[in-house]
Amino acid sequence: MSTEQTNLVNQNIQLHQEIQRRVEQISAINRVAATIGNALDLSVTLDTALEAVTSVVGAEAAGISLIDEEANEVVLRAQLGWLNDFVVDNPMRIPLGKGMSGQVINNDAVVIHHALTGEEDYAVPSFRKETFRSIAMAPMHARGKIIGILSIMSHHANQFDDAVITVLKSIADTVGVAIENARLYEQHVEQENRLNAILHSTADGIIATDQHSRISLVNQAAASMLEVEPEDVMGIPLREADIQIKVRDKLLLALSSSSKDSDKSFHVSLEGGPELSVLVSPVQVYSQVTGESSRDGWVIVLQDITHIRKAEIARVQFIQAAAHDMKNPLGVTQKSIQMLDSMIDNKDETIVEVLGMAKTGVDRVQRLIDDLLNIEKIESGYGFALDDIDVREMCYELSAEIQPLMSEANIQYDMALDDSVPRSVRLDREWMQRAIHNYLENATKYAPHKTVKFAIFPKGENLHFEVTDTGDGIPLRAQSRLFDRFYRVYNRRHVRGSGLGLAIVKSVAEAHHGRAYVHSHEGQGSTFGIMFPLSQD
Repeated sequence: MSTEQTNLVNQNIQLHQEIQRRVEQISAINRVAATIGNALDLSVTLDTALEAVTSVVGAEAAGISLIDEEANEVVLRAQLGWLNDFVVDNPMRIPLGKGMSGQVINNDAVVIHHALTGEEDYAVPSFRKETFRSIAMAPMHARGKIIGILSIMSHHANQFDDAVITVLKSIADTVGVAIENARLYEQHVEQENRLNAILHSTADGIIATDQHSRISLVNQAAASMLEVEPEDVMGIPLREADIQIKVRDKLLLALSSSSKDSDKSFHVSLEGGPELSVLVSPVQVYSQVTGESSRDGWVIVLQDITHIRKAEIARVQFIQAAAHDMKNPLGVTQKSIQMLDSMIDNKDETIVEVLGMAKTGVDRVQRLIDDLLNIEKIESGYGFALDDIDVREMCYELSAEIQPLMSEANIQYDMALDDSVPRSVRLDREWMQRAIHNYLENATKYAPHKTVKFAIFPKGENLHFEVTDTGDGIPLRAQSRLFDRFYRVYNRRHVRGSGLGLAIVKSVAEAHHGRAYVHSHEGQGSTFGIMFPLSQD
């Protein structure tokens, strides 16, 4: 065999050996990755990684240190094959940048010592007791930064060759990614536990559903309010859940795609007396694929407002009783002011101003009393009479009455009367006219310098009166209480009013077997409406 052939054979043998070594290295790295890839518990991941790396590279001991950014230290979190416990009994914490770990992190490179004598200046002097002669330390990377150090040790000198270091470097990053995943999972579990603690400790009932209305969460407060066991309704579609039909039907209406905003905030009385305020909100999830937001489910918040209702009833009863008692002395005061005004011949500006203030104050109290008694009359049916009314003529009359107020508030006003509105409708003209006037008057208060539209149209078997403005809108949470007596939206209390105008509207609508409603978004204006059946029996 010629020299050239011999060289070729030797080169092939070396190439085969190199390929074999690389295959073994890749196989070793894959074994480590497969071993630690399924572990999400951080402690399990650390211990599993140490067992895998010592087995693959033939080391006698190993350790994993993680960077504690808050303490600015490198902390030994797991060890295998050491004589002393540097994790629990005597925690090894090295200032960032000090010792051999500092060399690894500062240079972002593997640090190797082949012949340690024990006389070295260790950052942790007690480390000498381990009598390691060889040590290799590789940085672990995750998400583009160093998160810690993977170390292998031997009690013999010159134990780690280049092939072992190559494998160690690759394994270090694999372990780094696994540790980071375990960390993220740990954070997720911690946040989930914290959220569950908050959800189950709040007095508000909370129900969450997925996009198909299957119940995915029920906290203890909601289970108590609805008298169900959480495990009995979890994973069940809302329409099949064993909860009171009255509540379930309203929730299904709120969750339907055709529901209006007014249906997503409502009150409901449960059998047995408790009254709930319910707010339904969609959960929006942004899709990175389509670049759009889609609904991923619903969150339902239940508040027990029984005590609020009882307080309101007691307050209303007291105020109504007081209103009856005040009506006569207030009338006497009003006539006395008028008589005093007629008796004074020589009036200066101060007297005129004082008398004017007195008249205004008495008139405001009189209006408040009248509103209280009006609600009482409507709800008791006293003085309420249905008759065939020319709706078109009534609406034109309303517009003529409100036009001066609209002009004074610099509002662009428009009335839209649908051609299909019947000319004759059975209703109580006086009360309905007063209710719509309240809507229009409110628009002049809350939407000055804006646009107001009064629309009258039939829809199905119902007739709708709607007043739409381009004002500031109303917060969703406030909308369910807008028609309650004396309720005022917190950021609108500077506008004068008794808080009874919308309560009167609600009473008038219900007296006509209909309802009052509102559609509003903050910053996008509001639509207040009354709807009632065209056929009034």
